[in-house]
Amino acid sequence: MNPYIGHPSQLYGIEEHRLVGGKGDGMRLLEVNNGHGLELTLSPDRNLDIARLRAKGINLSYMSPCGYAAPAFYESKGADFLKTFTAGFLTTCGLQSVGTPCTDEGEELPLHGSIGNTPAEQVNWKEEDGALVITSLTRDETIFGRKLILERRIAVSLSDNSFTLADKITNTGDRTEPVEILYHMNMGYPLLDEDSVVKIPAKEVIARDENAKKYIDSALEMEEPTPAYQERCYYYVFDTEKASASIYQPKIDTGLTISFDPQVLDGFIEWKMMGVRDYVLGLECGNCYPDGRDVMRKTGMLKEIEPGESLSYDFKVTVS
Repeated sequence: MNPYIGHPSQLYGIEEHRLVGGKGDGMRLLEVNNGHGLELTLSPDRNLDIARLRAKGINLSYMSPCGYAAPAFYESKGADFLKTFTAGFLTTCGLQSVGTPCTDEGEELPLHGSIGNTPAEQVNWKEEDGALVITSLTRDETIFGRKLILERRIAVSLSDNSFTLADKITNTGDRTEPVEILYHMNMGYPLLDEDSVVKIPAKEVIARDENAKKYIDSALEMEEPTPAYQERCYYYVFDTEKASASIYQPKIDTGLTISFDPQVLDGFIEWKMMGVRDYVLGLECGNCYPDGRDVMRKTGMLKEIEPGESLSYDFKVTVS
């Protein structure tokens, strides 16, 4: 024990709060502080996703005009996901679908699935091996349908400004299920502006559509907020065992790097949205592209999970 302090919270720790008022009324939030300037706001009522990320008081993430929205307001048709898309630093998309609403094998699938609007259970935290470790379980289970469980572990380092997120998805049902996941990580002002330096060292970049293709040579160049901006998505292909994507803001001398295994998370997306107030850069690793489950099935990129089988995904975020 440190003889200079009365309680560990003088230096670091985790505190649980609840929101009062508005669409976020009653939502649980975990405020995580590692004692070195790294702060995360976790949302147990939304799959333990990361609502905010700060470094030494500086905001790094994007909060959409929706703000905090409890899962009770979520609507699971078409693109209604956007009505309660808080964004935050991390929104998990899946597990039944990612991206464009579609119909796949007779099942109507909404934009980005429902896991990010599902409350987590068994949320616990402790100090372990030099980190603050938060764990949770989220059930994506229904009668007469898919039965998937997502177990999450977020470990926030107490020695440097980094954290890891690891998910284990288990099929608890009796039939083979498709499974898609996308870690929708969203960079925001002041980390993000027209002077931000973005690096994605991949062997190939593919524009999602014709609009994005027109600007592919400037895909990594950020712009000022622009009225009527049309979003652009780019897919990055890596030929290495380890991959990363980074953003650095010279004005505040602060950067962020996302590290992951491109053989497991084989769908990396840059979502470039330079609109007015809709000003965000998505650096997103996943096991698919956001073109709809039907398209992923046709291209052979769709992953499946057998009864009793588990799939594991993880990534690391380092702030410098």
